[in-house]
Amino acid sequence: MSAILEHPMSPGHDDHHDHHAPTGWRRWVYATNHKDIGTLYLLFSLTMLMIGGVLALLIRAELFQPGLQLMQPEFFNQLTTMHGLIMVFGAIMPGFVGFANWMIPLQVGAADMAFARMNNFSFWLLIPAGLMMVGSFFMPGGAPAAGWTLYAPLTLQMGPSMDAGIFAVHILGASSIMGAINIIVTILNMRSPDMPLMKMPIFCWTWLITAFLLIAVMPVLAGAVTMTLTDRHFGTSFFNPAGGGDPVMYQHIFWFFGHPEVYIMILPAFGIISQVVPAFSRKKLFGYTSMVYATSSIAILSFIVWAHHMFATGMPVAAQLFFMYATMLIAVPTAVKIFNWVATMWRGSMTFETPMLFAVGFIFVFTMGGFTGLILAMAPIDIQLQDTYYVVAHFHYVLVAGSLFAMFAGFYYWGPKWTGVMYGETRGKIHFWWSLIAFNITFFPMHFLGLAGMPRRYVDYPMQFADFNMLSSVGGFLFGFAQVYFIFFIVIPTMRDIGQKAAQKPWDGAEGLEWEIPSPAPFHTFETPPKLDATATKIVG
Repeated sequence: MSAILEHPMSPGHDDHHDHHAPTGWRRWVYATNHKDIGTLYLLFSLTMLMIGGVLALLIRAELFQPGLQLMQPEFFNQLTTMHGLIMVFGAIMPGFVGFANWMIPLQVGAADMAFARMNNFSFWLLIPAGLMMVGSFFMPGGAPAAGWTLYAPLTLQMGPSMDAGIFAVHILGASSIMGAINIIVTILNMRSPDMPLMKMPIFCWTWLITAFLLIAVMPVLAGAVTMTLTDRHFGTSFFNPAGGGDPVMYQHIFWFFGHPEVYIMILPAFGIISQVVPAFSRKKLFGYTSMVYATSSIAILSFIVWAHHMFATGMPVAAQLFFMYATMLIAVPTAVKIFNWVATMWRGSMTFETPMLFAVGFIFVFTMGGFTGLILAMAPIDIQLQDTYYVVAHFHYVLVAGSLFAMFAGFYYWGPKWTGVMYGETRGKIHFWWSLIAFNITFFPMHFLGLAGMPRRYVDYPMQFADFNMLSSVGGFLFGFAQVYFIFFIVIPTMRDIGQKAAQKPWDGAEGLEWEIPSPAPFHTFETPPKLDATATKIVG
C-alpha cells in the first residue's frame, strides 16, 4: 500500500538493493518481493470477493419473494455456480496465500520466499483464470450452470463456457501448487537457524500443513475436470452412462479433493486466530504442541471423510457407518483448537480491539457451523437434509464466519505493520458489529428453511418459505454493504496513508519476529538470518 509503495527504505536500513527498489508499474508486474506479491494477492482476493458478492446479492434479490422476479432459471443457475467458484478459488484461497506471502518470511526470519520468480508466476496465473471465470457470462449460452461442484452429467451438457471454466480451474490449481511448494521450501529451508519447528509461529505451522494438502489434492481436481473435458470432446465415457460411465465416480473423485479443500480454506484461518487471541489475551497460546498435533490430525483425517457428501447416492450401510464415524472423529481435533483458544483467553488481560473482536466472533460463529456439520455427519439426518438450505447455512457459517472473519482479523492485526498506518478503531468496530449481525440475519434463517425442506439452487419456492427468504435477502444486502463500508472507510484510507502512524509494535501483547522490524515493513528484511533468543520470538545482538 502506499506507505510501502513510496517508502521502500526504512531509516537506518542501509542495503544496496533498497536503492534499486523498482517503481511504477514495473514494480508490480515484475514483482519478486514477497511483500509486493502478498499485496497483489490480497487485492486480487478483495476484487473477487466483491464480484462474488455481487452475484450473491443478485441471487438474494431473486429469492426475496416467491415467483420469478428478475431472471430466468438458467441465469439463476449460472449465478449460483459462479458465485461458489469465484468465492472459493478467487477470494478465499488467494486471500490466504496473500497472508502467507506477507507473513511467513517475516515470522521465520527469511529474506524472502524461496522461489521469488515462481512466486511472481503463481500470482499472475490468477489474472487470466479470474478473467476466464468472470468472462464466461459473456460466452454463448452463458456461464457454467452445473453448480460449483461441476457434477456430471450436467457438465457434459453445458455450452463452451464449461471448457473455459475447466481451463480456469486448471490454471488456478497450477498457481496453488506453485504457491504451496514455495511455502514448504521457505519454512523448512529458510527459517532462522535459531528457530526449531516447535518454536515456529502457529500461522506458519497451519500453512505448512495446508501446503502439503494443496499438493496432494489439487491434481485430483485437475484429473476430475480433465476427464470431464475428454468426455465432452474426445469420445471418452468416464462419467457418461450412455457409454458405460458412472456419474457417481465423478462425485467420489471431486469430494476426495473437496473435503481436504475445506480444510485448506480453514487451517490458515486457525493460524491467524491462534496469533490474534494470545496477543489480546496477553498470554502464551495454551497448548501449543496440542495445536500442532490437532492441525496435523485434521489434515490426515480430511482424506478419509469425503463420502459424507454422498450419503444420498445409494451407499452401502457399512460405508455410511464408516464415513459417519470418521466425520464425527474429525470434530475432536477441531474441538481441541476451540478449547485451546478459550483456555488462552481464560483469566487473560483481555482487551477487545477490532482484531480480537473478529477472532472472538470467529470462535463463536465457527463453533455453531461446526455443530451443524456434526449434525450433518449423521447419515439418517443427512439424507433428509441433503441439498437443502440447511447445508447452505452450515458451510457459510464455516466459510464466511470462518475463513472471511479470520482474514478480517488478520488484516486488522497485521495491517499496521504492512502500511505503517493505524486503521480507525471506531470504524473497525462498526465493520465488525455490522458484519456479525448482518451475517446472522442472512444465514441463520436458512437452517429453518432447510429443516422445512427447501432445496438449494432453486429459483422459485412455495409461499410457506417466503418470510425466512425475505429475512435472508435483507441480511444479505446488509452484509454486502458492510464490506463496501470496509473498502471505502478502512482499506482505502490505510492505502492512502490517512490515519495515525503505526508504532513498530502497536499491540502490547503481540509476540513474534514481525514486530521486531519497523512499521511499515521495509522493502527488504532479514538480509542475513537473525540471531534469536531462547523463545525464538525476539532478535538478540
